[in-house]
Formats: sequence, structure tokens, C-alpha cells
Amino acid sequence: MIALALLGTANGAVDVAMNAHAVVVEQRFGRPIMSGLHALFSAGGLAGAAAAGLTMSAGLSPQVHLLAIVAGLLVATLAAVSFLLPIVPSAIRRTRFRVPRGPLLWLGVLTMCALMAEGAIGDWAAVYLRDDLRSDPALAALGFAAFSLAMAAGRFGGDNMVRRYGGPAVLASGAGTAAMLLAASLLLSSPIAALLGFAAVGLGLANAVPILFSTAGKSPGTSPELAIAAVSTAGYCGFLFGPPVIGLIAERLGLGIALGLIALALAAVALGGPGLASEGSQRRWMASLNASK
Repeated sequence: MIALALLGTANGAVDVAMNAHAVVVEQRFGRPIMSGLHALFSAGGLAGAAAAGLTMSAGLSPQVHLLAIVAGLLVATLAAVSFLLPIVPSAIRRTRFRVPRGPLLWLGVLTMCALMAEGAIGDWAAVYLRDDLRSDPALAALGFAAFSLAMAAGRFGGDNMVRRYGGPAVLASGAGTAAMLLAASLLLSSPIAALLGFAAVGLGLANAVPILFSTAGKSPGTSPELAIAAVSTAGYCGFLFGPPVIGLIAERLGLGIALGLIALALAAVALGGPGLASEGSQRRWMASLNASK
């Protein structure tokens, strides 16, 4: 438990650092690249799951598997450090915790809704297919696989979509379409419809977190590190607490109805995204907050 707690702490710090660094790299590129970076994150998750399956089928112990993964990650990390952007001494300053306000607060709420949906699909897709729709275990396992593959595919093409249509449009259209298709699949109560609904959520959410993190990192008046830390903290609250809430609702009303909460969360992202994702609206909002001090 102590090791897992330390791992979670380190992983959270690395997550913030990676996204803050990515925002700076994206600004230097002068074009959207955040979705592509998150696509590699998704691909890494799929590769890790495949590697775990291969090691288990080969009869290797978990200890050998984890030690091999740690050694590989250590080598990759040491190799990657030399390619990171240098630290600017003038950028190092003492900071203190500040409660996010204005657009940063609402970006956190939207991220919380997006990651709540992502966590709920990961925890409940297979259970819904197996217990509620009476699917066989093989088909039930495809629920999360369809979601993950659709998310990875959507992220690999996300930068071109953001460049062509803009982040707010991609955010709203993706989340809104996913909300409608998921709601329709739940009403149909069919295994095939459920698979398509879960895939639609993966595709619709594919670029939500990259767009929200990128927007947070460019928030005026706040450093990328603090902005992304605040938004990601709110997001992971949704990721952690969303699935248990759905479980509690499912006990009383059924899992099909409880999963409707995901559709509502996606609808909230679709409705709230356009006004908050634009940098111009952020500047105006921050100016109004500063004027009210």
C-alpha cells in the first residue's frame, strides 16, 4: 500500500509536468500537438495491457514482469531527459496554493466531467454487458476495448481536427455526439448497441482532456504548472468518485439508468466547452476578475 501510494504521488507529479512541458512545446510548434501526445499515452496503455497478457501467458511471475518494466522505463526516462527543454532560472519562483477561479475553475469542472465518464466506462462497461445485457464474457470484455481503441484513434486524428475547426468546436461536437449515441444505446439495451455507444464515448472524449489541459496551460495570469495541476486535480476527483457514485445509483435504479449519468456529464462538457475553451473569453473573464478586486 505504501509503495502504491508513493507511485500514485509520483505519477501525479509526472502527469502535471508532462502536460505543462507539452503546452510549452505546443506553443513553440505554433500548431496543436496535444492530442497526438495523448494518443501516444493511450497507445502506451494498450501496449502495457498487451505486454501483461503476454507475460502471463508465458508463465512469468509478476515480480519478473514489474522489474523488467521498471528497468525499461528507467532507461527510457534517462534517454528522454536530455531532450527536454531547459529550465529557465528566472521562471523558478516561490508559489503558494491558490484556489482556482473564473475560467480555470470551470475548466476543472469540465475536466472532472470528462474523466468521470472515462473512469465509469472503464469500471462498468464489462459489468453492464455481462450482467444487464447477458453477454458472454468474451463480448463483455470488448466493451472497454472498443472504448480504448476509439479513444486512441480519435486522438491520433485530433490535432488536425483542432487545427481545422478549433478546440471549442471539436470539444462540443465530440462530447455532444457521444452523449446522444450513448443515451440511444442505453435505451436500446442491446449488446451491439452498447458496444457502439461505448466506442462513441471513447471517440467523443478522445480530444476533450488534451484540449482542456492545453487551454488551462495557456490561461493568462497563471503559470502552466499551477493551472494544469489545478485542472488535473479536479479531473482526477471525477475519475475516482464517478464510478462509485454510479455503483450506488445502480443499486437502487439499475446500471442502465446509472450509466445515463455519463451521458449527462458528456452533455455538460458539450454545453460548457465552447464558451470556456476560447482564449479570448478567458482573457475577458480574467480581466473582469482583476477589475473586481
